[in-house]
Amino acid sequence: MIPVSGEARARLDADAAKIIGRYPRSRSALLALLHLVQAEEGFVSDDGIAFCAGHLGLTEAEVSAVVSFYTMYKRAPAGEYHVGVCTNTLCAVMGGDQILAELREHLGTAGDEPTPDGKVSLEHVECNAGCDYAPVVMVNWEFFDDMTPDTARELVDGLRAGKDIAPSRGAPRLVTWKQAARILAGFPDGQATGGHTAGHATLAGLRIAREHGWVPDDAGATVPSPAAGEGGAG
Repeated sequence: MIPVSGEARARLDADAAKIIGRYPRSRSALLALLHLVQAEEGFVSDDGIAFCAGHLGLTEAEVSAVVSFYTMYKRAPAGEYHVGVCTNTLCAVMGGDQILAELREHLGTAGDEPTPDGKVSLEHVECNAGCDYAPVVMVNWEFFDDMTPDTARELVDGLRAGKDIAPSRGAPRLVTWKQAARILAGFPDGQATGGHTAGHATLAGLRIAREHGWVPDDAGATVPSPAAGEGGAG
């Protein structure tokens, strides 16, 4: 539950004021404010909904409608590391469904509930815009690419064992679920400029171009018209 008094409440009120001050209309801050309360509790509780409603002049029903629409907001505690397996078209074709099924059996959990040690929770997620690395798994919204059932099991076992595990791309290190929620609330942790922002699949075209010595055409050059009889209609 979100504390209603004391140092924690004062800190949350100050953070909420910073978030709201970034928007010309206070209600526009709702998504970020929901991430803020999720960073505090690990999920969006009834008290969290009331906190957001009170700061934004909204009804609790209005806030609840937003919480229930977006799957990134959880109504029950998630694991310290929330694992999402993409099961959209390309990831599914490449093995995403199998990864999800085997992880579900391996962890012995249902729905979004965390493992008994509280370390890992699991869900299927829709497209993560990483199709060239399919199948993709995410941990607290960081990418793990080109996964297999075996590497996925190794990943969750490593998370539960407290191993230092780095994402394939993006931030150089993983943060916890609550820390990730605070970043999404608008309080970055300074990792945005670190890590690998582009992987082998993204850079494949550039690599091939360099191997063949291809360079872009002069942007100011005029493309010549086809010679007579070359591709013309008459």
